[in-house]
Amino acid sequence: MKAGKVWGATQALFARNNVEIHRIEVEKGGYCSKHKHVGKWNMFYVESGELQVIVWSGDVQDSTILNAGDETAVPPGQQHQFRAVSDVIAYEIYWAELNVDDIVRETVGGKMERAGS
Repeated sequence: MKAGKVWGATQALFARNNVEIHRIEVEKGGYCSKHKHVGKWNMFYVESGELQVIVWSGDVQDSTILNAGDETAVPPGQQHQFRAVSDVIAYEIYWAELNVDDIVRETVGGKMERAGS
């Protein structure tokens, strides 16, 4: 379901406990709040238009301009904000990283011998 925002609209396309994908439509001049995510990365992928992503590290501000096909990711804990330089359609992808080795092997892989070898 599409939800209206002061800067445009957002629609959750996929949402689970550790991954979310949202399609956003941002009107030229629209911007979101300066904010951070405690445990999730926030990636921006632009489908059309021009989107500015600003990231703060203390008092230092870094600005990236994204055009169609461009992406950038903001790590957890970093203050950030987006601003639409033009009308924009983009995707916000959120994910939490697990800081553990995700595979537990019970056996070791190998290769079967071929018949007649």
